[in-house]
Amino acid sequence: MLIFWDYGYSLEDEGFDLSFELLEKFRDPELCRKILDKMQAELGRELRFMEVCGTHTVAIFQSGLRSLLPEKIVHLSGPGCPVCVTHESEVNAFLDLAEKETVILATFGDLMRVPGDKGRNLKKATADGARVKVVYSPFDTLKLAKDNPDELVVFIGVGFETTAPTIAATMKMAREQGITNLRVLCFHKTVPSALEALLTDALTSIDGFILPGHVSAIIGLEPYRFIAEKYGKSAIVTGFEPLDILQSLTQMIDWRNRGESHVTNNYTRIVSDTGNTKALEIMYEVFEPTDALWRGIGNIAGSGLEIRQEWELFDAKKEFGIVIKEGPALAGCKCGDILKGIKQPDECPLFKKACTPANPVGPCMVSTEGSCAAYYKYKVD
Repeated sequence: MLIFWDYGYSLEDEGFDLSFELLEKFRDPELCRKILDKMQAELGRELRFMEVCGTHTVAIFQSGLRSLLPEKIVHLSGPGCPVCVTHESEVNAFLDLAEKETVILATFGDLMRVPGDKGRNLKKATADGARVKVVYSPFDTLKLAKDNPDELVVFIGVGFETTAPTIAATMKMAREQGITNLRVLCFHKTVPSALEALLTDALTSIDGFILPGHVSAIIGLEPYRFIAEKYGKSAIVTGFEPLDILQSLTQMIDWRNRGESHVTNNYTRIVSDTGNTKALEIMYEVFEPTDALWRGIGNIAGSGLEIRQEWELFDAKKEFGIVIKEGPALAGCKCGDILKGIKQPDECPLFKKACTPANPVGPCMVSTEGSCAAYYKYKVD
């Protein structure tokens, strides 16, 4: 549930229905079968859709939908896993920071095994003596900083518009509480710019997008309008239950059969067309747009967030003079092509061989939301 406790916001306050009974209706097997039959009858030529969110990736596999979809519906996994799109140079930057004796590094747990150069990762760094603390919320870093007043606590800020507001709120609370030993290493990225980069890439072939429910709950519908208006593709904000996904795919097929393209919101029980204005206000009070590197895609203008000058006390990049530059990709790893929908995970030569969940070579196998990890766990050969 998306809640800003300290700022008095909750979804229930906005009238959203989050009941278990409602969600069960979106898992009705008989209705799913009827929609699948309708899709098969109306499909026509091949439809290549990309789901942008890592949670959608897992939901499509976990529910069995991927094995039930008609053969002419091609499922592509996009750049919607925050850990996966974190660039190699960004990974090496926080691994270098972990080696500094003056720093306590705070991170979400899914970054612990993301590989950097020379076989490094945060788990190994911790074993070698680095002070790395796993936190479950950015707000946990406030207590960590208070408990270690003579140390510098650096939180690794990765993710999209979903997590950026909570980290901005954490910085606001740190200022209000007079906490001066907290820094944020900001690697946040924004989703719409990445989708435009994919649509302009000559190597990609995408007919429509299943848009991320979590991100869209923050930014609303407007930032996606260009997908239909500029590129003639359809995009639908979608929930994570089987009927959510099937309904959106059926809608895409219907629009294409009529020669139309639209951007719409099918997740109205959670997402409003205007998004969460409170969260956006907090996010852009602290952060401003900047260029950012994406794994496999490269530099995308205006697709990142950086800490505004008036909040630079909390900026770890300025504190340590960190500059992120394009560097070599991990040898043999095809995560970049997978994130662009050019390759499927099982087309990577390392998949299930050198690269497994127990010994991940690339981040798409590390994260529970990564497409390689989903393939490994759920796809039947």
